[in-house]
Amino acid sequence: MAIWYTADTHFGYENVPRFCQRPFSSVAQMGDALLENLWKVVGPEDQLWMPGDFAFGPRAKDRDFVNGVFDKLPGAEKHLVTGNHDSEVTLQLPWNSIGHFAEVRDGPQNQLNTLCHYPMITWNHACRGALQFFGHVHENWQDARNSVNVGVDVLGLQTI
Repeated sequence: MAIWYTADTHFGYENVPRFCQRPFSSVAQMGDALLENLWKVVGPEDQLWMPGDFAFGPRAKDRDFVNGVFDKLPGAEKHLVTGNHDSEVTLQLPWNSIGHFAEVRDGPQNQLNTLCHYPMITWNHACRGALQFFGHVHENWQDARNSVNVGVDVLGLQTI
C-alpha cells in the first residue's frame, strides 16, 4: 500500500483552467485528465489524501456531479483535509476521514507528516524531519525546506 497526496483539483470549476493556466479547453477535459493522472499512480490498495478544494463552483453543489467524480477516484481509502472551497456536498461524500488537519505516518522512517489545506510556518515534529503537505496557493508558492505544495498546479497536474 502506498500513500498519495494531491490538492486543489477544483473539479467542475469552469474558471480554474484560465485562472491557473491549466492547458484544457473545457472543465470536462480537465476533470478527465486529472482522474486519468490519478489512476496512473494510485493503486487499488493505496490511500489518496486530498488537502482541500476537491470541487468548486456551481457544479460542486450538484450532488450527482460530485458523487460521480468521487466514484471515479482510485484507491482503497480516500481522505479529505478540508479546504476553503469544499462545500457541504463534498463533505457528505463517503470519505474515510474528513478534517481540517491530519497527521499521517508515511515514508521510509514512518514519520508523522502533517496535512493542512493552508501552508503553515511550523507543525508537530517539524524539527524532526516531518513534512507538511498543503495546497490552497496553487502555483503562487511552491514549497520550503520541509513543507511541500501538493497542489496539482505545482505538480504538473499530477500527484505525489
